[in-house]
Amino acid sequence: MPELPEVETVRRGLEPAMVGASITAVDQRRPDLRFPLPERFAERLQGREIVALGRRAKYLMADLSGGNILVMHLGMTGRFIVEEAGGALREPGDFYQEAGRNAAHDHVVFQLSNGARITYNDARRFGFMTLVPRSELDAHPLFRRLGVEPLGNALDGALVARLFAGRKTPLKAALMDQRLIAGLGNIYVCEALHRAGLSPLRAAGTLMTKAGRPTAAAGRLASAIRDVLSEAVAAGGSTLRDYMKTDGSLGYFQHAFRVYDREHAPCLTPGCRGTVARLVQSGRSTFWCSQCQR
Repeated sequence: MPELPEVETVRRGLEPAMVGASITAVDQRRPDLRFPLPERFAERLQGREIVALGRRAKYLMADLSGGNILVMHLGMTGRFIVEEAGGALREPGDFYQEAGRNAAHDHVVFQLSNGARITYNDARRFGFMTLVPRSELDAHPLFRRLGVEPLGNALDGALVARLFAGRKTPLKAALMDQRLIAGLGNIYVCEALHRAGLSPLRAAGTLMTKAGRPTAAAGRLASAIRDVLSEAVAAGGSTLRDYMKTDGSLGYFQHAFRVYDREHAPCLTPGCRGTVARLVQSGRSTFWCSQCQR
């Protein structure tokens, strides 16, 4: 499933075509995706200007004139195809391009006032769209329990230590808990833990001292999370099964993986003679080096 850097890459690719334009028509080709689409979905969108296009965790959010926010989730195979007014075609949501685009899976098409056409294609239909009043966004079930955004200055060692204080759950599981830090997924958690030199099996609560202060490890982890996500966004995300960016080119951060999907390979930490191992935590593969991650 696309993680935060991939969703942010899609947002940046859609923004030039969508922001400032009005939705002149919506072709809704089925009543549901993962969930039923909102009642009068096309009618409620028609004529609305897209004021801004944001992201919260792994959700895309189009802020519309009139007070609603169009919330979109890509699921596993969701992708957006952008057809510019001049006929140029881009595929900002093309994460899994194994079989190419099948127009039979074009489920929602937005026609914009600037001549652009945005098509949502989803082979497995695990993605979804919904409309949420802007005034009710923070209290909405999708958002009310989401934790802090990991990009930006809010996430530091002190905050990480406070979030994990008293928790005996493994550090990997705590980082994957969207109620604590929103948007982190399996790939980037593995990478951040390796950069910080922390074991995924370590109890999360150990990042705070008995005196209630953040440990040095908490600071290292916060920095590693921000760095790995920022680098992944700059690289256009990670290509899994030929994920492509908005201009059709591949995301390249997978070439910088230190541990993810590198089982049995030498650890890349300078001076470490360990080997990357794989273990299963909560049904997900964790890649790590037991020699340098403590």
